[in-house]
Amino acid sequence: MTDRPVTLIAGIGEGLGASLATTFAGAGYDVAGLSRSGRSAATIEAQVRAAGGSYRPLTADLGVEAEVAAAVAPLAARIEVVVHTAHRLVVKPFADTAPAEFEAVWRTGLLGAVHVARAVLPAMLARGHGTIVLAGATASVRAGARFAAFASTKFALRGLAQSLAREYGPAGIHVAHLVLDGLIDEPQTAARFGPGDGGRMDPGAVATACLGLVRQHPSAWTQELDLRPSTEKF
Repeated sequence: MTDRPVTLIAGIGEGLGASLATTFAGAGYDVAGLSRSGRSAATIEAQVRAAGGSYRPLTADLGVEAEVAAAVAPLAARIEVVVHTAHRLVVKPFADTAPAEFEAVWRTGLLGAVHVARAVLPAMLARGHGTIVLAGATASVRAGARFAAFASTKFALRGLAQSLAREYGPAGIHVAHLVLDGLIDEPQTAARFGPGDGGRMDPGAVATACLGLVRQHPSAWTQELDLRPSTEKF
C-alpha cells in the first residue's frame, strides 16, 4: 500500500462493500477490507486499483477481539475512516430462533463493531481526528415480526454509535450511524429475496453519501443519516 490515508471496511463483500471501496479509493484513500473469508478480495482489489487506490484484504472473525486487533494493527496508524457494515441476517419466528442464533447475530453485528472500534481508536485519538461509520438498517429504528435477533442487534448498534459519538466527539473523532432504510441492490440481496423491481438502493449512491459524511466539517457533523430508496415516500 502507499502512504495515503486508509479506509477500513469491516464486513466487506460484493455490492455495498465493493462500492465503498471504490468510492473511497477514488477520493484519495487506500482501502483495507476486513472479512472472515476474503473470498471477494481479488475482485475488489482490481476495482480499487482501477479507481486509483491500493487494497489490502484482512482476514479475521469479527467476534474474536484478538483476531481483529492482530489484523488491524499493521495499518492502525494510517486508518482515518472506518465503515462497519458487517451483519448476520436471521429472519425467523422468535420461538424458532435459538439463543445461539441470537448470539451469532450479536457477535457479528455488534461485538464486531466494538472490537473494530477498540482497534482503531487509540491511533485516531493520538492524531486528534478520525471517522467511524456504523451501518444500520430499518431494523435499527423499527423492529418487525420475525426479526427479533437482527433488530435487537441493530438497535444496540445504534446505541453504541450514539454513545461513542458523545464520548469521542470532543476529542475530534466523528462517529455516525447510517440507517439504510430498505434493501440494497447487491448480489446478497438478490440471492435471498430474488431480483428487485428497481426500488432497491444503489450501493454506489450509499457509498457516496457515506463519503459525504466523512467530508463534513466538524461544525456541521451529522450523527445519524437516514437513507432509503427513492421510490419510498418520506
